[in-house]
Amino acid sequence: MNHILRGLAANPALPSELVDRLITVADDEIATELAARPDLSHAQALALAARDEDTAVHLAYEGRLTSADIDPVAQPRAALALLDTGAGLPQWARRFATDPVIERREKLAACPDLPADVTDTLAADSEIAVVAELALWTTPDMAARLARHPHAEVRRAVAANEATPPAVLEMLLTGDGLPPALHCLVCGRERTPAAHPHPHPHPHPHPHPADDLPPGAFCTGSHESTVHDMWRQALSNPATPARAAAGFAGHSSALLRWSLAARPDLPPEVWGRLADDPLPGTRADLAENPAVDAAHLRALATDASPDVRRSLAHNPRVPLDLLTSLAGTTKIGATLLPRIAAATPAEVESLATSPDPAVRMLLAARRDLPPAIRDALAADTDAKVLKSIAPHPGLSEARLRDMIDRHGVRVLAKVATNPAASPSLLEHVTRHDPPVQKAFREVARHRNATAPSLLACLTDRQARPLAAAHPSLPAPVIVELLSDAEGHVAEAAAANPSLPSALMLKLTP
Repeated sequence: MNHILRGLAANPALPSELVDRLITVADDEIATELAARPDLSHAQALALAARDEDTAVHLAYEGRLTSADIDPVAQPRAALALLDTGAGLPQWARRFATDPVIERREKLAACPDLPADVTDTLAADSEIAVVAELALWTTPDMAARLARHPHAEVRRAVAANEATPPAVLEMLLTGDGLPPALHCLVCGRERTPAAHPHPHPHPHPHPHPADDLPPGAFCTGSHESTVHDMWRQALSNPATPARAAAGFAGHSSALLRWSLAARPDLPPEVWGRLADDPLPGTRADLAENPAVDAAHLRALATDASPDVRRSLAHNPRVPLDLLTSLAGTTKIGATLLPRIAAATPAEVESLATSPDPAVRMLLAARRDLPPAIRDALAADTDAKVLKSIAPHPGLSEARLRDMIDRHGVRVLAKVATNPAASPSLLEHVTRHDPPVQKAFREVARHRNATAPSLLACLTDRQARPLAAAHPSLPAPVIVELLSDAEGHVAEAAAANPSLPSALMLKLTP
């Protein structure tokens, strides 16, 4: 890897004529950086696309290429990328529908707005992977048609498609109105024949799962593992009718019960069954479900699993008194919870004066607090409250320095993330004794960092590449870092927009 050229390719100040030079010598990694440049001209995009199809695919997805720029014969993957974004041509879709390369037909099957004759061709494809991919993304009418496909893998994909009509999804769960599936991937990849009773007119030998099938895949004639996965997909599909899904609340499969827990449309009696489920994951998803009523949420607040209680704290409709009771017993962290973000002014006042510092910490994660409450939290005696409030915009330098004076290394890194931290404050952070490694990284990426603090950050191994890329670093230091023993540091220096343009010219082949 040429770190210098890769860094130059990402440098936002690189002149257009030097971009042209890099295109002529670009390897895959340099081409990737060039393709991501927001100032790339159409002519430059064409030149890049002509060098490498992976780059052409990336440019197609980024909207940098049009159908007039791509030859589907020479660059089929780029043409498929345009079809995937809706910018391809119908004749391309017809060509790829019969392409001998299976992966191309499979990619086409996932593209939107395909002509009807193309979807008909793909639906009749001899490769089940192609048909299943179509079933996963296709229109309601085609999904309803493919629900009757004889292969269980296709039906599994139909069950996952949110465009599948609700009545069809219900049929996939109950089996009513659908002929039985005749095949599954396990049946089709059998290696060790063994006789077994089979309900179908043309029985397959007893399958021995192939190496590329999921662990536990099996079939004794009824395609059990594929049908189980089909049910799981349907239960997770929001288009599946609640009445059909609710019937699985007492199923013996823990995975199927788990699939129900996040659904917002289940009746309260189902919530009650799931709240007693032996699987913690099921109870945790139920606890975060905003449709669950307060009575069931209160029951879940006493759950023995910390994951369940943590999920409950993230529920946007958790009663505030319940949330505050969880704060001191559940490891939530200094994250902005939905219920805290939605707290009314009166609730904010109450939370700010809570005797529990864990509750005050949760409130301090908001970034829109009234100045009086913000400043009161900044004067808090508990370090975890200060760490949560330190990044809040509007805090004065005096208050930020006071935090450091009172709690030192515990708040240093968080103070450095404050968007209004002044250059002098950032220098103060880098001079702190003992030093804090994370604080150097935060200073190195801060927009207000100046040369003195950035030079200090260069002494820290993890902060060094961040400081090398900072535009406030003095040009002579940037030039020196181009020869750094660590390649990623040299690359960061080459990407620094303050690198002298004359040197950019010298470095570009």
